[in-house]
Amino acid sequence: MQDNKTHIDTKIFKYKLDFYYQQSLFYLMTLILYAGVRGTLSFEKLPSLVSDPLLYIIVLFVLISFVVLFLNKVRDRKLLVTNDKIIFHNKYIDQEIPITDVDWIFIGRERKIQTAGASQIIIFKSKSRRRLYRIRVGRYERDKELLNEIQKITQNVPKHTRPLLGRI
Repeated sequence: MQDNKTHIDTKIFKYKLDFYYQQSLFYLMTLILYAGVRGTLSFEKLPSLVSDPLLYIIVLFVLISFVVLFLNKVRDRKLLVTNDKIIFHNKYIDQEIPITDVDWIFIGRERKIQTAGASQIIIFKSKSRRRLYRIRVGRYERDKELLNEIQKITQNVPKHTRPLLGRI
């Protein structure tokens, strides 16, 4: 039996956590290396390993980086693109922007910020919101596919010239 509902093609783009994994591993390796060097070599003028403030600072960085990684993993950020809406998803809320509500879209490059080696940015203005939406393409998996999906959407929405903002 066939379903009478129209099939809506939803593309899901997960938020990349590569940076957080790399940061956590870097701090952990620094801790292991520092503790290994301090534990095997004896330094007369330095405090003992137990009372070493540098060790506690490195441990603090390791803990903070793993907490941030865990929180971002739990947050489960995704960008869902369908034929008729864009959805910013996280664990706590879904923010839906219908394509009919989009005033204009700008696809370009950011001069100052490079995310995962990419400087591509998508900015769009909603009719119902005063502030702009920004999607940094490099922060999502399958960034080229995401850019292609947004370019398909721009066929139905007016394009905009470069917004006059100092931060772009």
